[in-house]
Amino acid sequence: MPDDEPHQGRLIVVSNRIPKGDVPAGGLVFAIHEALTGAGGIWIGAADPTDQAEDGLTKIGSGDYERFTFSINHEEHRGYYLGYANSVLWPLFHHRPDLLEFHQGDFDAYVAVNRRVARAIAEIAEPDDLIWVQDYHFLMVAHELRSLGVTNRIGLFLHIPFPNPNDVMALPQVAMMPAWMAAHDVVGLQTRRDVISMVEAMRHDTKTQVLNDGTWIREGRVFSILNFPIGIDAESFAEAARAAPEVELQLAPKAPLLLGVDRLDYSKGLVHRFEAFDAYLDMREQGSPRPTFIQIAPGSREDVEAYRDIREKLERTAGSINGAHADLDWTPIRYIRRHVDREVVAGLLRRADVALVTPLADGMNLVAKEFIAAQDPEDPGVLILSHFAGAAEQMESGALLVNPFDRTSFARAISDAIHMPLEERKERHAILREGVFREDIKWWTDSYLDRLRRAPRSFDSQLRAI
Repeated sequence: MPDDEPHQGRLIVVSNRIPKGDVPAGGLVFAIHEALTGAGGIWIGAADPTDQAEDGLTKIGSGDYERFTFSINHEEHRGYYLGYANSVLWPLFHHRPDLLEFHQGDFDAYVAVNRRVARAIAEIAEPDDLIWVQDYHFLMVAHELRSLGVTNRIGLFLHIPFPNPNDVMALPQVAMMPAWMAAHDVVGLQTRRDVISMVEAMRHDTKTQVLNDGTWIREGRVFSILNFPIGIDAESFAEAARAAPEVELQLAPKAPLLLGVDRLDYSKGLVHRFEAFDAYLDMREQGSPRPTFIQIAPGSREDVEAYRDIREKLERTAGSINGAHADLDWTPIRYIRRHVDREVVAGLLRRADVALVTPLADGMNLVAKEFIAAQDPEDPGVLILSHFAGAAEQMESGALLVNPFDRTSFARAISDAIHMPLEERKERHAILREGVFREDIKWWTDSYLDRLRRAPRSFDSQLRAI
């Protein structure tokens, strides 16, 4: 079969997270499930940490595809996951090099886990299998696979932003990164902005060159840097929102409901969001409807100091705002930092009059798309979206775009959203809904995997195509 024809081997997917039981009904995990159900293959993810890590894979499920876990010990979990992945790569890629906490032992753990995963894949990969690596936890896996002689097509999809050229210089291993990236056949990023950032970073590597057709070459390996904005299962989420149980919120008559749904993280701009809402309350006219803002932000990675800091600051800010503005029958902010079931969230997204999706940096942010899918087209709410969310590239025509650092203009956008007339709300929602349903999760997986299947295997075949 010629190299430029699609190959029909198995799909091998690697992600840090893997469902140990039933597959959740949304998000990245659901997207991988759908891709593997259609293609057949193998899903590999991290096992729960144990005292001793061993080579090889452990089978945990089968059906339309097989699920396996790789082993990781407690020390590696601290170094690879909490350390290098989430205290170095995560803040760096979210444009916060000031929060970087680097320890050599953490990088050593990251290398050890990436090598163990690569050895496990090399043992099971057949010649025509596609290998699809998910996210920043495994930036070295493809490079390790190449060193083991694996020639399969390998793709990386980065779900978080790519750092700009100045920020990336803060990475102690910055000189190694071009080799990590070039080991893939297709590097998939969320946005055009991310592609520009990676292209600029790669230009600084003297061993890397761009070819006439826009692909790249490094030491004889040809690879592509492309954007594939991830979507949601729009039909399924819309149905879940319609069928969601009614939640008694005890709002004042005609009180607008504002909603934020985020994982507790400094990249989400939650304190800035609360402060903008505070500024809106200050400018709100006496006697106008009293809005309630529900912020759901379950905690995560609380072993990392930066996450403890943002939780404490958010709690202080919410308390201060409620103390200044609350009344006996009204609490402006309801802050929930525990898990809320997905079906309840779907119902709240349908009920909300305004969704606040205002990160300081985000790869995509699927809550923006879930809000649009959940809404009633005959009486839709308004999406307030940060310029810094990846979703802004696709949703700028219908959302109210804000700079979360500009508290005053952010507050005005909240006012505009609350008071927007029905016809404008319907017009904006219709634009957004069409895109969310067209570029859904199936579109994303099909687009990426089709491109990966057609990736040339060698420099020679790429030259023939130019």
